[in-house]
Amino acid sequence: MSLPPGFLDELRSRTSLAQVVGRKVMWDTRKSNQGKGDMWAPCPFHQEKTASFHVDDRKGFYYCFGCHAKGDAISFVRETENVGFMEAIEILAQEAGMQMPARDPKAQEKADRRTRLTQVMDQAVQHYRLQLSTGAAAEARAYLERRGLSDEALKRWEIGFAPPGWHGLWAHLKAKEVEDDLILGAGLAKTSEKSRGPYDVFRNRIMFPIRDARGRAIAFGGRAMDPEDSAKYLNSPETELFDKGRNLYNHGPAREAAGKGQPLIVAEGYMDVIALAEAGFGAAVAPLGTAVTEDQLRLLWRIHPEPIVALDGDRAGIDAGRRLMDLALPLLEAGQSLRFALMPPGQDPDDVIRAGGAAAMQKILDAAQPMVSLLWARETEGKSFDSPERKAALDRDLRNAISRIKDPSIRRHYGQEIDRLRRALFRPPWRPGAPRGKAPAQPMPSTKSSSLVAASDEFGEALREAVILATLIIHPGLLARFEGELERLECHGPDHARLQAALLALAGETDRAALRAALEARVGTAPLEKLFALGHVRIAPPVRDPGDSEKAALCLAEELARLSASRGAAREIEEAMHDIEGLADEGLTWRLSEVAKARHNAGRGETEDRGEFDLGPNGARISRDERDAFAELLTRIGHETRLPPKPEPEGDY
Repeated sequence: MSLPPGFLDELRSRTSLAQVVGRKVMWDTRKSNQGKGDMWAPCPFHQEKTASFHVDDRKGFYYCFGCHAKGDAISFVRETENVGFMEAIEILAQEAGMQMPARDPKAQEKADRRTRLTQVMDQAVQHYRLQLSTGAAAEARAYLERRGLSDEALKRWEIGFAPPGWHGLWAHLKAKEVEDDLILGAGLAKTSEKSRGPYDVFRNRIMFPIRDARGRAIAFGGRAMDPEDSAKYLNSPETELFDKGRNLYNHGPAREAAGKGQPLIVAEGYMDVIALAEAGFGAAVAPLGTAVTEDQLRLLWRIHPEPIVALDGDRAGIDAGRRLMDLALPLLEAGQSLRFALMPPGQDPDDVIRAGGAAAMQKILDAAQPMVSLLWARETEGKSFDSPERKAALDRDLRNAISRIKDPSIRRHYGQEIDRLRRALFRPPWRPGAPRGKAPAQPMPSTKSSSLVAASDEFGEALREAVILATLIIHPGLLARFEGELERLECHGPDHARLQAALLALAGETDRAALRAALEARVGTAPLEKLFALGHVRIAPPVRDPGDSEKAALCLAEELARLSASRGAAREIEEAMHDIEGLADEGLTWRLSEVAKARHNAGRGETEDRGEFDLGPNGARISRDERDAFAELLTRIGHETRLPPKPEPEGDY
């Protein structure tokens, strides 16, 4: 089966090679740089202990410096899943949410046509470049010189000129025996109902070639030299080569520059991108005559996890940034967002660089704001909140905006930041002479330095993970018994995740010394030393007598139950808090009460209760040892009370 033109390019642009490979390998966190898409792991194609397998997620290629295996996502799926080319395509397309195309018997014919169209586009690029040096382009050259572009820059960016006249390019291409259908199909000419022949699309314009991510010329952007022209900038019409909503200006070079650590900057137009790149900001791109689309936004995130949107310092630029924010909110993921750099009023990046150089631009980029700040500014700037109704309207608008975020964790953090900004806005300022609130008590030095104070919210869960892993390492005989629970455990720390994967791989090992040696071979000594150095891990039951394994099993069951209840309650509360933004009802109250019961029971240690205590009718815990002793005492008393009565003395009184 032949695939239609552009399908594989679209599939590769939507597929993260790091995610595909990550299902088969364990990344080396010391060598890898996830932010730059630079990932290292032991090679899945040959046995090794060192991380010699390299994945460049931005370029979409992998290479092993040991066995020299190399390829892309398609070849990786073919090799690891042992499937054919089309089966690999189907697997990746399903993961990327793309519909497999129907069988097209003319697919090869279409591919050949696209190749011929790109050749025609290259001929047009060369023609326009030559025209820039003619007398007709004197005004265009003067304009480019005023914009600070040198001859070397004009060459690098392949800038050309389309002279006035209706048939200049058409006549040039026809002289080279290019077919009419190809000139029209490339979007270089149009047919007219009034005149007898086709005419050039671009006339009296400075020409900027647009190339795709692979460097193929697919379209043009033209700036009008006539100030009376109705369209200052004009792009090629959409063709078999060009979809303006799925491409970016300077895509290929920007991706390469971002891979070397440069920030990705999203500018408005061609001259802004050229000015940024010439000033040293090589990872600069621009949409193509329209607002940023969802497809372009996903392309940006494939290049860099946090692009900086350079907004022109006018109302149109700010409005464009806010529209982009609304587009991005439902698509946000952890580590994947946008920042916004606001230019001075009336200036664009090109103006900033010409006035103050690269240093001035860098200062603005360093001050780029997160998206939550832009959201807050949109809802509060120029507004008065001097009444309960206006405050309620603000809360409603902010709540509606935040509710569009699908990721619950990001939605929660947005809510916390908005709540902080809201308190700062509505808190009355302190007036001289007014009584201040009582100063909060200062914590003791020992409290300040404690782990529970300095740690993050996940600290307690990380400790439970550590106890679970340590107990399984000390008692390897329990691995098979708790394999299912261990597999379902969500380990958050990288060291814990590596130990979890290694323990699952060694689930059949029952000798403690052999297990420890095998773990060190797989993950190294550092994660194990770090695990057992934690003071809290000392509660893991040691091995002293045969009965200790059963105590360890009770400990494991309890810690797993507590961790599961805690995380399940956290998820339920988060979903309930999201739902409470709407209309609270009895069902929501019941959900929260059930969560509270689950967390209470988890905190009491139900497994320990079952092992050493019983619950009395009033819910109190009764020690089984005390209960048994009390029962024995009652039995003895009852036995004594049931003794036969003593015979009464005979005779008269």
